[in-house]
Amino acid sequence: MKDCVIIGKGPAGLSAALYVRRAGYTPLVIGRDSGALGQSHRIENYFGLAEPVSGDELFRRGLVQVERLGIEVISDEVVSIRESNGFIVNTSSGNSYTARTILLATGKQRISSNLDADHLIGYGVSHCAQCDGFLMRGRSLAVVGSGDHAVAELNHLRPLTEHLRLFTNGATITTHNIPSDIPIVTEPITELRTDDFGMLSGIQTEKQLYPTEGLFLAQGIASAADFARRMGVIMDDGDVKIDRSYQTNVPGLFAAGDCVGGVLQIAKAVADGAIAGLNISEFLRNAPQKEDSQA
Repeated sequence: MKDCVIIGKGPAGLSAALYVRRAGYTPLVIGRDSGALGQSHRIENYFGLAEPVSGDELFRRGLVQVERLGIEVISDEVVSIRESNGFIVNTSSGNSYTARTILLATGKQRISSNLDADHLIGYGVSHCAQCDGFLMRGRSLAVVGSGDHAVAELNHLRPLTEHLRLFTNGATITTHNIPSDIPIVTEPITELRTDDFGMLSGIQTEKQLYPTEGLFLAQGIASAADFARRMGVIMDDGDVKIDRSYQTNVPGLFAAGDCVGGVLQIAKAVADGAIAGLNISEFLRNAPQKEDSQA
């Protein structure tokens, strides 16, 4: 069992890992890529930079720094987290890890999409199959996405209905894990239809109308908000709500970086990670030891 599994290897996640490790604990960092940091081509307003650097270069330096301390960093995509004698983290590659604490540091979703669905949240559209799928059991359901995040939502919904489709909304499929019995619609979605009561009734693509009563949004990779919703974490207008110690309302589950709100700057993410790492270390010192468990 790891002392802390940090989900996200951007500035917040790597900063937290440094502080957890220096306190004498064993963190594990899991992330698919450098996130928003890697999309920054020129950074010149971060303390200590004599010359501007790219986001990729700053990420590389941070990665070398944490690995020099013996911190394990895994390139993988986390698809689910659940509580069980601590926490169990599952990834798209099929690996499972147990941890005494979790830090959510996956940032915010920054997905460009022509799908206008926010006004239908609660009216047949949801961000969380685990939260709302049971309420729509037996109905015609759909998931929008093209990666392992979408696959995780599909797998949760499969026992609940015989009428389930995956819509990629024109995006390229990035996973080989889509169940073979799930119909896939690849053309872009042009409209979400509603009935007389304002509830979702269908998905119109460029070629066809598909009667649909429930739509689950799972584009890109799962964000901190996605994991938080599934675990019953209190949210604040889309941000993960934390206390002064960066802990959520779920004991042992912390969050830091863009996902908790505020200015979306590297300096703030690094500071969040440092404070969260210190508080995770304090939590570990005071928490009773949990026995190892198998995922």
